Amino acid sequence: LILGVNFMNIFPGHMAKAKRVLKENLKNVDLVIEVLDARIPYSSHNKELKDIIKETEKIVVLNKKDLAEQKYTDQWKNIISEKTPCVKINSVKKSGVDKLKNQMEEKQVKINQKRVEKGINKRPIRAIIIGIPNVGKSALINALGGKSSAKTGNTPGITRGKQWIKVSKNIELLDMPGILYPKAEDEDIAYKLVLTGAIDLKKVDTENAAYKLLKYLKQLNRIDAVIEYYGIEVFENEHPYDILPKIGRKRGCLMTGGKVDRNRAATLLVNDYRDGELGKISLEKPGSANYEF
Repeated sequence: LILGVNFMNIFPGHMAKAKRVLKENLKNVDLVIEVLDARIPYSSHNKELKDIIKETEKIVVLNKKDLAEQKYTDQWKNIISEKTPCVKINSVKKSGVDKLKNQMEEKQVKINQKRVEKGINKRPIRAIIIGIPNVGKSALINALGGKSSAKTGNTPGITRGKQWIKVSKNIELLDMPGILYPKAEDEDIAYKLVLTGAIDLKKVDTENAAYKLLKYLKQLNRIDAVIEYYGIEVFENEHPYDILPKIGRKRGCLMTGGKVDRNRAATLLVNDYRDGELGKISLEKPGSANYEF
Protein backbone atom coordinates (compact mmCIF):
# COMPACT_ATOMS: atom_id res chain seq x y z
CA LEU A 1 0.00 0.00 0.00
CA ILE A 2 1.17 3.52 -0.75
CA LEU A 3 -0.48 6.67 0.52
CA GLY A 4 -3.39 4.47 1.59
CA VAL A 5 -3.83 3.33 -2.02
CA ASN A 6 -3.08 -0.09 -3.46
CA PHE A 7 -0.42 0.50 -6.13
CA MET A 8 -1.98 -2.02 -8.53
CA ASN A 9 -5.20 0.03 -8.40
CA ILE A 10 -3.35 3.12 -9.60
CA PHE A 11 -2.54 1.45 -12.92
CA PRO A 12 -5.28 -1.22 -13.10
CA GLY A 13 -4.57 -3.95 -15.60
CA HIS A 14 -1.90 -1.94 -17.38
CA MET A 15 1.25 -3.10 -15.59
CA ALA A 16 1.39 -6.69 -16.84
CA LYS A 17 0.27 -5.72 -20.35
CA ALA A 18 2.83 -2.93 -20.61
CA LYS A 19 5.62 -5.29 -19.56
CA ARG A 20 4.51 -7.86 -22.14
CA VAL A 21 4.38 -5.26 -24.94
CA LEU A 22 7.80 -3.98 -23.88
CA LYS A 23 9.34 -7.46 -23.99
CA GLU A 24 7.86 -8.05 -27.46
CA ASN A 25 9.32 -4.76 -28.75
CA LEU A 26 12.74 -5.44 -27.24
CA LYS A 27 13.16 -8.35 -29.67
CA ASN A 28 13.37 -5.78 -32.46
CA VAL A 29 15.85 -3.33 -30.93
CA ASP A 30 19.59 -3.04 -30.25
CA LEU A 31 19.48 -0.09 -27.89
CA VAL A 32 17.32 1.02 -24.96
CA ILE A 33 17.13 4.69 -24.01
CA GLU A 34 15.87 4.92 -20.44
CA VAL A 35 14.30 8.28 -19.61
CA LEU A 36 14.44 9.40 -15.97
CA ASP A 37 13.09 12.55 -14.33
CA ALA A 38 16.13 14.67 -13.43
CA ARG A 39 14.39 15.79 -10.22
CA ILE A 40 14.13 12.20 -8.96
CA PRO A 41 16.58 9.99 -10.90
CA TYR A 42 16.57 7.19 -8.34
CA SER A 43 12.81 7.07 -7.78
CA SER A 44 11.96 7.31 -11.50
CA HIS A 45 14.18 4.32 -12.35
CA ASN A 46 12.43 0.94 -12.32
CA LYS A 47 14.85 -1.63 -10.93
CA GLU A 48 13.15 -4.38 -12.99
CA LEU A 49 14.48 -2.88 -16.21
CA LYS A 50 17.83 -4.63 -15.89
CA ASP A 51 16.16 -8.06 -15.87
CA ILE A 52 13.87 -7.09 -18.75
CA ILE A 53 16.51 -5.72 -21.15
CA LYS A 54 19.24 -8.19 -20.11
CA GLU A 55 22.30 -7.66 -22.38
CA THR A 56 20.75 -4.97 -24.60
CA GLU A 57 22.84 -1.80 -24.80
CA LYS A 58 21.48 1.17 -22.84
CA ILE A 59 21.77 4.95 -22.55
CA VAL A 60 20.26 6.84 -19.61
CA VAL A 61 18.62 10.21 -20.19
CA LEU A 62 18.02 12.69 -17.37
CA ASN A 63 15.05 14.61 -18.76
CA LYS A 64 13.40 17.80 -17.47
CA LYS A 65 16.82 19.18 -16.55
CA ASP A 66 15.20 22.64 -16.71
CA LEU A 67 13.15 21.75 -13.59
CA ALA A 68 16.02 20.25 -11.58
CA GLU A 69 19.01 21.83 -9.82
CA GLN A 70 22.02 21.58 -12.09
CA LYS A 71 24.53 20.74 -9.34
CA TYR A 72 22.53 17.66 -8.32
CA THR A 73 21.78 16.65 -11.92
CA ASP A 74 25.52 16.81 -12.66
CA GLN A 75 26.24 14.63 -9.62
CA TRP A 76 23.65 12.06 -10.71
CA LYS A 77 25.05 12.11 -14.26
CA ASN A 78 28.55 11.39 -12.94
CA ILE A 79 27.30 8.47 -10.83
CA ILE A 80 25.30 6.92 -13.69
CA SER A 81 28.08 7.52 -16.25
CA GLU A 82 30.44 5.24 -14.31
CA LYS A 83 28.53 2.27 -15.76
CA THR A 84 26.18 3.61 -18.45
CA PRO A 85 26.35 6.55 -20.87
CA CYS A 86 24.17 9.36 -19.51
CA VAL A 87 22.88 12.57 -21.10
CA LYS A 88 21.06 15.56 -19.56
CA ILE A 89 18.26 16.91 -21.73
CA ASN A 90 15.16 19.06 -21.97
CA SER A 91 13.18 17.18 -24.61
CA VAL A 92 10.59 19.94 -25.07
CA LYS A 93 13.25 22.55 -25.94
CA LYS A 94 15.46 19.87 -27.57
CA SER A 95 18.38 20.91 -25.38
CA GLY A 96 20.95 18.10 -25.14
CA VAL A 97 19.29 16.06 -27.90
CA ASP A 98 22.34 16.35 -30.20
CA LYS A 99 24.53 14.93 -27.43
CA LEU A 100 22.12 12.00 -27.15
CA LYS A 101 22.31 11.43 -30.92
CA ASN A 102 26.12 11.36 -30.65
CA GLN A 103 25.91 8.72 -27.90
CA MET A 104 23.54 6.68 -30.09
CA GLU A 105 25.97 6.93 -33.02
CA GLU A 106 28.77 5.63 -30.76
CA LYS A 107 26.60 2.71 -29.73
CA GLN A 108 25.86 2.02 -33.40
CA VAL A 109 29.58 1.68 -34.15
CA LYS A 110 30.06 -0.68 -31.19
CA ILE A 111 27.06 -2.86 -32.10
CA ASN A 112 28.06 -3.07 -35.76
CA GLN A 113 31.57 -4.16 -34.79
CA LYS A 114 29.99 -7.12 -32.98
CA ARG A 115 27.81 -7.86 -36.02
CA VAL A 116 30.83 -7.89 -38.35
CA GLU A 117 32.69 -10.22 -35.96
CA LYS A 118 29.74 -12.62 -36.21
CA GLY A 119 29.74 -12.36 -40.02
CA ILE A 120 26.53 -10.29 -40.10
CA ASN A 121 26.12 -7.17 -42.26
CA LYS A 122 26.19 -3.70 -40.75
CA ARG A 123 22.89 -1.84 -40.46
CA PRO A 124 21.38 1.20 -38.69
CA ILE A 125 20.96 0.80 -34.94
CA ARG A 126 17.38 0.30 -33.76
CA ALA A 127 16.40 2.02 -30.53
CA ILE A 128 13.41 2.24 -28.20
CA ILE A 129 12.68 4.90 -25.58
CA ILE A 130 11.56 3.51 -22.22
CA GLY A 131 10.41 5.11 -18.99
CA ILE A 132 7.69 5.44 -16.38
CA PRO A 133 4.61 7.60 -17.12
CA ASN A 134 5.09 11.32 -17.75
CA VAL A 135 8.89 11.50 -17.82
CA GLY A 136 8.77 12.88 -21.37
CA LYS A 137 9.14 9.81 -23.58
CA SER A 138 6.89 11.03 -26.41
CA ALA A 139 8.44 14.50 -26.36
CA LEU A 140 11.87 12.88 -26.74
CA ILE A 141 10.67 10.74 -29.66
CA ASN A 142 9.41 13.96 -31.29
CA ALA A 143 12.70 15.75 -30.59
CA LEU A 144 14.79 12.93 -32.08
CA GLY A 145 12.44 12.44 -35.02
CA GLY A 146 12.45 16.14 -35.85
CA LYS A 147 8.69 16.21 -36.24
CA SER A 148 5.56 15.49 -34.22
CA SER A 149 5.92 11.77 -34.77
CA ALA A 150 4.63 10.40 -31.46
CA LYS A 151 1.49 10.95 -29.49
CA THR A 152 2.21 13.26 -26.60
CA GLY A 153 0.63 12.48 -23.27
CA ASN A 154 0.63 9.07 -21.71
CA THR A 155 -1.72 6.32 -22.84
CA PRO A 156 -0.67 3.23 -20.88
CA GLY A 157 -0.42 -0.02 -22.78
CA ILE A 158 -1.24 1.48 -26.19
CA THR A 159 -0.33 -0.71 -29.15
CA ARG A 160 -0.09 0.52 -32.72
CA GLY A 161 1.50 -0.75 -35.88
CA LYS A 162 5.26 -0.64 -35.45
CA GLN A 163 6.67 2.42 -37.19
CA TRP A 164 10.33 3.33 -37.30
CA ILE A 165 11.51 6.92 -37.37
CA LYS A 166 14.74 7.59 -39.25
CA VAL A 167 16.78 9.75 -36.88
CA SER A 168 19.89 9.60 -39.11
CA LYS A 169 21.36 7.22 -41.66
CA ASN A 170 22.72 5.20 -38.73
CA ILE A 171 19.79 5.39 -36.28
CA GLU A 172 16.20 4.15 -36.41
CA LEU A 173 13.82 4.79 -33.52
CA LEU A 174 10.67 2.86 -32.69
CA ASP A 175 7.75 5.28 -32.85
CA MET A 176 6.22 3.90 -29.68
CA PRO A 177 7.41 4.59 -26.14
CA GLY A 178 8.03 1.61 -23.91
CA ILE A 179 6.02 2.11 -20.76
CA LEU A 180 7.48 0.77 -17.56
CA TYR A 181 5.50 1.31 -14.43
CA PRO A 182 7.20 2.78 -11.37
CA LYS A 183 8.02 0.65 -8.36
CA ALA A 184 7.10 2.46 -5.16
CA GLU A 185 9.35 0.57 -2.80
CA ASP A 186 8.57 2.87 0.09
CA GLU A 187 6.39 5.85 0.96
CA ASP A 188 9.05 8.43 0.09
CA ILE A 189 9.48 7.08 -3.44
CA ALA A 190 5.71 6.96 -3.88
CA TYR A 191 5.29 10.59 -2.85
CA LYS A 192 8.12 11.72 -5.13
CA LEU A 193 6.41 9.95 -8.04
CA VAL A 194 3.18 11.77 -7.20
CA LEU A 195 4.86 15.16 -6.85
CA THR A 196 6.63 14.91 -10.22
CA GLY A 197 3.56 13.66 -12.09
CA ALA A 198 4.28 9.94 -12.64
CA ILE A 199 1.23 9.16 -10.51
CA ASP A 200 -1.97 11.17 -10.98
CA LEU A 201 -2.69 13.50 -8.06
CA LYS A 202 -6.34 12.40 -8.16
CA LYS A 203 -5.27 8.87 -7.15
CA VAL A 204 -3.96 9.96 -3.75
CA ASP A 205 -4.72 12.23 -0.80
CA THR A 206 -3.76 15.62 -2.26
CA GLU A 207 -3.29 17.29 1.12
CA ASN A 208 -0.85 14.60 2.24
CA ALA A 209 1.10 15.06 -0.99
CA ALA A 210 1.31 18.82 -0.37
CA TYR A 211 2.45 18.31 3.24
CA LYS A 212 5.11 15.89 2.02
CA LEU A 213 6.33 18.44 -0.54
CA LEU A 214 6.60 21.13 2.13
CA LYS A 215 8.46 18.67 4.36
CA TYR A 216 10.93 17.85 1.56
CA LEU A 217 11.48 21.55 0.85
CA LYS A 218 12.29 22.17 4.51
CA GLN A 219 14.69 19.20 4.60
CA LEU A 220 16.40 20.42 1.42
CA ASN A 221 16.62 24.00 2.73
CA ARG A 222 14.44 25.16 -0.17
CA ILE A 223 11.38 26.41 1.72
CA ASP A 224 12.57 29.86 0.59
CA ALA A 225 11.09 29.03 -2.81
CA VAL A 226 7.61 28.83 -1.25
CA ILE A 227 8.14 31.99 0.82
CA GLU A 228 9.24 33.99 -2.24
CA TYR A 229 6.72 32.64 -4.75
CA TYR A 230 3.62 32.99 -2.57
CA GLY A 231 4.80 35.97 -0.53
CA ILE A 232 4.15 34.32 2.84
CA GLU A 233 6.02 34.10 6.12
CA VAL A 234 7.18 30.69 7.34
CA PHE A 235 8.67 30.19 10.78
CA GLU A 236 11.65 27.93 11.38
CA ASN A 237 9.87 25.00 13.02
CA GLU A 238 6.45 25.59 11.48
CA HIS A 239 4.56 22.43 10.56
CA PRO A 240 3.48 21.95 6.91
CA TYR A 241 -0.11 21.67 8.19
CA ASP A 242 0.11 25.33 9.22
CA ILE A 243 1.95 26.50 6.08
CA LEU A 244 -0.63 25.22 3.59
CA PRO A 245 -3.50 27.53 4.70
CA LYS A 246 -1.18 30.53 4.34
CA ILE A 247 -0.70 29.58 0.67
CA GLY A 248 -4.44 29.03 0.27
CA ARG A 249 -5.36 32.36 1.83
CA LYS A 250 -2.80 34.22 -0.28
CA ARG A 251 -4.11 32.63 -3.48
CA GLY A 252 -7.81 32.95 -2.70
CA CYS A 253 -8.49 29.26 -2.16
CA LEU A 254 -11.41 30.06 0.14
CA MET A 255 -14.75 28.43 0.90
CA THR A 256 -17.96 30.08 2.08
CA GLY A 257 -17.31 31.90 5.32
CA GLY A 258 -13.66 32.58 4.48
CA LYS A 259 -12.32 29.18 5.52
CA VAL A 260 -9.33 27.96 3.49
CA ASP A 261 -10.06 25.16 1.02
CA ARG A 262 -7.07 22.97 1.89
CA ASN A 263 -7.62 20.62 -1.03
CA ARG A 264 -7.56 23.47 -3.56
CA ALA A 265 -4.48 24.96 -1.90
CA ALA A 266 -2.75 21.56 -1.93
CA THR A 267 -3.53 21.01 -5.63
CA LEU A 268 -2.25 24.50 -6.44
CA LEU A 269 1.03 23.92 -4.57
CA VAL A 270 1.74 20.53 -6.14
CA ASN A 271 0.94 21.78 -9.66
CA ASP A 272 3.10 24.87 -9.15
CA TYR A 273 5.99 22.60 -8.17
CA ARG A 274 5.42 20.26 -11.12
CA ASP A 275 5.34 23.19 -13.56
CA GLY A 276 8.55 24.72 -12.23
CA GLU A 277 6.81 27.82 -10.86
CA LEU A 278 8.73 27.47 -7.57
CA GLY A 279 12.01 27.37 -9.48
CA LYS A 280 14.48 24.55 -10.14
CA ILE A 281 14.11 22.11 -7.26
CA SER A 282 15.44 18.53 -7.14
CA LEU A 283 13.78 16.20 -4.64
CA GLU A 284 16.72 13.78 -4.65
CA LYS A 285 20.39 14.52 -4.17
CA PRO A 286 22.94 11.70 -4.28
CA GLY A 287 23.98 10.27 -0.94
CA SER A 288 26.56 7.65 -0.07
CA ALA A 289 24.48 4.69 -1.32
CA ASN A 290 25.75 2.37 -4.03
CA TYR A 291 23.23 3.22 -6.74
CA GLU A 292 22.31 0.78 -9.51
CA PHE A 293 20.94 2.11 -12.80
